[in-house]
Amino acid sequence: MNPPSRPNLAASPLIELCQELLTERRLLLISNRGPAEYKVGADGSVRLSRGAGGVVTALSAISKYVELTWIASAMGEGDRRTATENNGRFLVELPGQRLFLRFVTSPRNVYHKYYNLFCNPLLWFLQHYMWYSPYTPNVDAKVYDAWHNGYVTVNRDFADAAVAEAAADKVPPFIMIHDYQLYLVGGFIRKRLPQAILQHFVHIPWPSSSYWQLFPGIMRNSILESLCAVDIVGLQTKRDVHNFLHSCEVFLEGATVDYSACTVSLAGHKTRVSAYPVSIDVQALHRLARSPRVHDYGERLKPHLCEKTIVRVDRAEPSKNIIRGLKAYDTLLERSPDLLRRVKLVCFLVPSRSGIKQYQRYAQDIFELVTAINDKYGDSEWQPIKVYYENNYAQAIAGMRLCDVLFVNPIIDGMNLVAKEGPIVSAKNSVLVLSEAAGAHEQLRAHALSVSPADIEGTVQALSAALTMDELERRRRAGALRKCIEEEDITRWLYQQFQDLRRLACQLPLLLPV
Repeated sequence: MNPPSRPNLAASPLIELCQELLTERRLLLISNRGPAEYKVGADGSVRLSRGAGGVVTALSAISKYVELTWIASAMGEGDRRTATENNGRFLVELPGQRLFLRFVTSPRNVYHKYYNLFCNPLLWFLQHYMWYSPYTPNVDAKVYDAWHNGYVTVNRDFADAAVAEAAADKVPPFIMIHDYQLYLVGGFIRKRLPQAILQHFVHIPWPSSSYWQLFPGIMRNSILESLCAVDIVGLQTKRDVHNFLHSCEVFLEGATVDYSACTVSLAGHKTRVSAYPVSIDVQALHRLARSPRVHDYGERLKPHLCEKTIVRVDRAEPSKNIIRGLKAYDTLLERSPDLLRRVKLVCFLVPSRSGIKQYQRYAQDIFELVTAINDKYGDSEWQPIKVYYENNYAQAIAGMRLCDVLFVNPIIDGMNLVAKEGPIVSAKNSVLVLSEAAGAHEQLRAHALSVSPADIEGTVQALSAALTMDELERRRRAGALRKCIEEEDITRWLYQQFQDLRRLACQLPLLLPV
């Protein structure tokens, strides 16, 4: 039996809640990437543009409703120059947003160790079950150096920036820390700002404790101890919450885990662990989908579509399971030759982490398989697969608007917002084929066709069912998906978190300085 649906939440209750929440405490938001990028132009001038990345997109909605200070890494030369010119906090002039920015400027070699040697090839791979355990990872002296002189150092720099930002506050702020790059920040801040209210939200999956055992104990336990120093750990799904609680129970000596209350008590401090499934800005997406730019891309795409079109939108990386998806499509055409020239697969692939050799190899494997399938079934007039390999969000939205089937089959994902964007923009009541391992599956499974990510045969059957589904059933499923996503939009995501922060603030006494 499905839980009763909740009414759509307009922005006004969120604004009222934020105003109430921030009467005494400020809000600091901390993430590796920031809401703005400062790029050096050909003439040497520095130009402002909106920040990129899924985390930034989700969090930027906060500054529509409240004034906040965002602490982030200075990424490129323009960021570094801006950080030097503005020693400390400065106003970011982005339309419709009320935010200040404080850059953390780490030495380039330190940042390289932190991001390129530890965060991406280790934590990201660990948390997406991407290691091949007989061979990887190999945690050698270079990894330990990247931990001590990269990850720990940058995390401490972020904590220093937060403490400096809060120095003039009479009441310690609310501090929201985001994602796997900054697991140690909360622990560092807690030691210096014991009255700050800290939340850490993890956007990627939290793997089982048995997988964490591949990680060195000193690193794993430091991460868990730091997260248990914050007040609320936010994760994407109930599965992630359970895995986190079990990890604390297994690895942290002296920890008391309450599975029914979803809390961890360690060294006299209680941490609440909650699922906050991240979502999309439905109204903004509707506006984009109706925009002339998306319409123009749609007109350009139409000649490349077919009687039935399957679309997938992914970063070109191993966790997205693109190779198995292509093999399933190959099997579908082989088994049902009547689909030739009637069904086409259009892939919108975004280049991702091209500096990591595993990603380079995976992208190469994708294109080799695409070429083989096109050579097998296609000719000079028709090809079964069309690939767009670029970061073009408006073009991908146009593709999702026009497709008959949206194909989302990651090996594992924290959420996968494509699975939520597609049903909202669809003009053809597209059928969603969705991996059980995507975080979005917890919310959308009743109205999608579920597939196990490694099950190629099951995926072939799901694609066939999606392509042959009658219009009445397509319309029923599509309407139910839209309703579910609209009720659990980005505003609801923010509201639930701020509501929990307000409850926590009401329970804690304020000890004002004399």
